[in-house]
Amino acid sequence: MNGAVAGRWSLRAAGVLTRANLTAMANEEAAGGAGDFISNAVEQDLANGVHGGRVRTRFPPEPNGYLHIGHAKAITVDFGTAERFGGVCNLRFDDTNPVAENPEFVQSILDDIAWLGYEPGAVLHASGHFEQLYRWALLLVEQGLAYVDDQDNETISAQRGGFGRPGVESPYRNRTVAENLDLFTRMRAGEFPDGSRVLRARIDMDADNMALRDPVMYRIRHAEHHQTGTQWPIYPTYDWAHGQSDAIEGVTHSLCTLEFDTHRPLYDWFLEHLPLPADKPRQIEFARLELTHTITSKRRLAALVNGGVVDGWDDPRMPTLRGLRRRGYPAKAVRDFCTYVGTTRTNSRHAIEELESFVRRELNTTSQRRMVVTRPLRLVLDDWPTDEGGAPVVEHFRLTNNPENPDDGTREVAFTGELLIEREDFAEVPPPKFFRLAPGREVRLRGAYLVTATDVVKDADGEIVEVHASYDPATRGGTAPDGRRVRSTMHWVSALHAVDVRVALYDRLFTAVNPGEATGEPLDDLNPDSCELLESAKGEAAIADVEPGQVVQFERLGYFAADPRTKGLFHRTVGLRDEWAALQRRAARADDGARARSRG
Repeated sequence: MNGAVAGRWSLRAAGVLTRANLTAMANEEAAGGAGDFISNAVEQDLANGVHGGRVRTRFPPEPNGYLHIGHAKAITVDFGTAERFGGVCNLRFDDTNPVAENPEFVQSILDDIAWLGYEPGAVLHASGHFEQLYRWALLLVEQGLAYVDDQDNETISAQRGGFGRPGVESPYRNRTVAENLDLFTRMRAGEFPDGSRVLRARIDMDADNMALRDPVMYRIRHAEHHQTGTQWPIYPTYDWAHGQSDAIEGVTHSLCTLEFDTHRPLYDWFLEHLPLPADKPRQIEFARLELTHTITSKRRLAALVNGGVVDGWDDPRMPTLRGLRRRGYPAKAVRDFCTYVGTTRTNSRHAIEELESFVRRELNTTSQRRMVVTRPLRLVLDDWPTDEGGAPVVEHFRLTNNPENPDDGTREVAFTGELLIEREDFAEVPPPKFFRLAPGREVRLRGAYLVTATDVVKDADGEIVEVHASYDPATRGGTAPDGRRVRSTMHWVSALHAVDVRVALYDRLFTAVNPGEATGEPLDDLNPDSCELLESAKGEAAIADVEPGQVVQFERLGYFAADPRTKGLFHRTVGLRDEWAALQRRAARADDGARARSRG
């Protein structure tokens, strides 16, 4: 199976990947229904000499919120396509709605794109084209292709009709050109109140495509714009501003997500009726990125923030790029995942475990190791030596920072007779297949010694508060001279040298694979236990030197990111276990079982 097909592996609605799914996708690829159709389209245009051999794309976010994981895919498609063909990708803020936009969002978008590793060829604003858009609108009015409508939005919407139901023409549709020019220029001059009039394209109220039923081009809105101030009392709609801005900027390929498929005829209609400075841009649609257990609706994400469910737009549980960054997701892993997903013409929901697999793979290579005990239990070595003053001897062990990267070097870790281990690493009555510390059982302390539990101390409630053990001084470094083997290696922290650490553990923000599938409201599937904060964790001394935003592997526990604002707080990025690989194996076994049953 080639890489393009592999890049489209995704869980279906049930959350299960089967070989049958993969076979179907492979057949689709062979039939030409999938694959990198965007690159194919660009190659075709280059071969035909369209746009003079240029390739220019754009990423056009509206600055009315923070970017999320879905935008990351659009960014990789827009910038990646331009890079592939030696072109450029511009960043254009589609800032046509002054009441919802502000400079904070502009800056956050700039920061997120830079974090992902892309640099726009130019940073532009649709508002910078307002004058040209207005002149072109006047041209359509002069041609009888646009008119001023005095009806309110509700009436206009009702008159559009529906599929199989023709629209109703506005009573103002047949105004004279002179009357429309007069009214539109007065709209521009600010003579009329908000909502009193709109400018509409005069196309076809019986068109099967609803987007062509006399769409609104301008609405009156007396509001201050973050770029243009109060210069404009009228603002273009997205449909009017988008394609024309592409043309003004010399965009060759306007790459959009599938919901804009029905808007393409309108996109082309506007461009065909204007004196463009070059070949008209070509709009191509691709499937947006959706993940299991995840929502990307700005309205619902805002409800999570405003309702105090999360602690802001950069909460590590949020799918925003700033949330993923704070959680420790490497930008490279996000880019690689989006590339792996590829471009298709069919929306599908990918397993969040797929993304986590890319994150884990990248962090395994780049993250240094540290020992942290999240739920400490005291371990006392009764036979540990003391110095002349009666104090426990302190030894130091040199441990590798990252076995995947020798250039990361080593560090010294203090060891003495009073240690901290994970509470779950000891069982007074061990269950079956429990190979960690238990009475009479020997284990290896990472890089240090072999120790054997001998006794426990309990509090008044019967809780174990301390484990006593002996150690074998001949096993320094963790290897027994007689060759005996132990079945468990545990991490530890010297109690005398421990650093206070706070650890945030995360589960899925939504319990359902497809949030809202059962009730229609995704917020009904919120997980009330999506975050657990451990206040009493302890780390080795070197944990204090971890830089804000740096990700380290807590040995045996997972990858954790140092919070960029709060010293000593670490967010679990991902665990060590590759859940996606496990899902694939289970799906393959289930498919094999089904095949065997069918043969039987």
